[in-house]
Amino acid sequence: MKNVFLIVLFCFTSMAFSQNFTEQDTLRGSITPERAWWDLSYYHLDIEVKPDDKFISGTNLIRYTVLEKKKVLQVDLQPPLKIEKVTQDGKSLKVTSNGNAHFIKLKKKQMRGDYNEIVVHYSGYPKEAVRAPWDGGFSWKKDDNGQHFVATSCQGLGASVWWPNKDHMYDEVDSMAISVTVPKGLMNVSNGRLRKVEEHEHTNTYHWFVANPINNYGVNVNIGDYVHFGETYQGENGPLDMDYYVLKDHLDKAKQQFKQSPMMMEAFEHWSGPYPFYEDSFKLVEVPYLGMEHQSSVTYGNQYQNGYLGRDLSGTGWGLKFDFIIIHEAGHEWFANNITYTDAADMWIHEGFTAYSENLYLDYHFGTEAAADYVIGTRARIANDRPMIGQYNVNNEGSSDMYYKGANILHTLRQLIEDDEQWRRILRGLNQEFYHQTISSAQVEGYISKHLGKDLIAFFDQYLRTTDIPLLEYALEGKKLKYRYTQIVAGFDMPVQLHIDGELQWIFPTAEWKTETLEQIPTVLEVDRNFYIDSIFIGKK
Repeated sequence: MKNVFLIVLFCFTSMAFSQNFTEQDTLRGSITPERAWWDLSYYHLDIEVKPDDKFISGTNLIRYTVLEKKKVLQVDLQPPLKIEKVTQDGKSLKVTSNGNAHFIKLKKKQMRGDYNEIVVHYSGYPKEAVRAPWDGGFSWKKDDNGQHFVATSCQGLGASVWWPNKDHMYDEVDSMAISVTVPKGLMNVSNGRLRKVEEHEHTNTYHWFVANPINNYGVNVNIGDYVHFGETYQGENGPLDMDYYVLKDHLDKAKQQFKQSPMMMEAFEHWSGPYPFYEDSFKLVEVPYLGMEHQSSVTYGNQYQNGYLGRDLSGTGWGLKFDFIIIHEAGHEWFANNITYTDAADMWIHEGFTAYSENLYLDYHFGTEAAADYVIGTRARIANDRPMIGQYNVNNEGSSDMYYKGANILHTLRQLIEDDEQWRRILRGLNQEFYHQTISSAQVEGYISKHLGKDLIAFFDQYLRTTDIPLLEYALEGKKLKYRYTQIVAGFDMPVQLHIDGELQWIFPTAEWKTETLEQIPTVLEVDRNFYIDSIFIGKK
């Protein structure tokens, strides 16, 4: 049966692959030969942003270590931006373009172990975001005082929508300098720490430095009439600078709303381990769109209110106990920025764990039942339209169920552990084992299986790679309880708890009918709500 399932799954994914994917999808989504031979180590992105013209220009210095002796290197940049020239050791190089992928022919011998660099010069009118952050690019807005209010967002679409880079998640840069020149009277806030501000006649250049590895879509530019305030949080790894950049008219509201930031840090350090980027500080930066998880420069646009733009996504009331953007987007510092997917097909690693972190925040500050209410309430948002794992090597994300189906999968896993401290050790262990790494779903699944001491292959196949929710059928014949699972992959045998007259009792369903005798005929018999399964009571005899 397992082989039959794998064949069906292969047919499904093969059919999905044949629908829409193009050569450009492969060039973006795979580790091409022109990417594989060099290991990215450092960027210096140095640009000028002209908000009046919606125009950018500048350079990106790319340093890398040679892994193999090759001569052609791939850099990605999306039109209408144009590469003007590429140089190595001051010499111009030939560039051949195929859509968003640009192949640079190197003149210098690339010897294994060498540490080389190229400089990419580019300019143009970058794509304007239509509905940031979902359809990203540059957001060219103005604040209520008529001042420019500009920001970037590019998850999914790709960082190459606004700057030239190695636009695949598998190879994170080790460190990065970001220099942004803006008109006088405006401030730029980017990732990491501000090193200096250079003042010119009509412009200022803000120099930021990121000391930790960073994924490419996590890099951002935020430009506005900002004011700054901050605090020092005494965290697990010592004092942590927490800085906030907001429009000056919103300062009072921000000082009140952002009190949730240290509450967030306390909860997430408890559950998931130390904040992963102490060297780069933590920032919240106001932007003209809803928000995004840009590493150490988390963007915020939730209008200084609790919930998701004032709404409770769970329908339980608990979603109004916290500012969704502060909690969710900052949660990504652990799951997305510290632990990053290697391939977009495994994006549930980012969104499932981070949606679950909303639940963990509530658990820490309001209790386990409040957290359970919330995460179970979000099940109403699960569509089960397609699997949570996408197609590999073509920059293809799985279903948007990766958020709240992902959260409920993790909530269900937690029920299989008697000791909550063991679950906490697993969450912290993931962030320690895969610290500053890009990884696959298979690695996450294997880690959890190993540290739970359970074979979870069928469990993850069921929830990540199919749209079927296990159906528990059960019936009573006097004192005899009969039960089985349907709608399951071969080997799925997750135990589940039943409420029987006020007591919790484990049962161990499989695809075959099982029978056990109860002490008495129950008056109350129902499945515990914390397990993400469907159930049907066939009846009594």
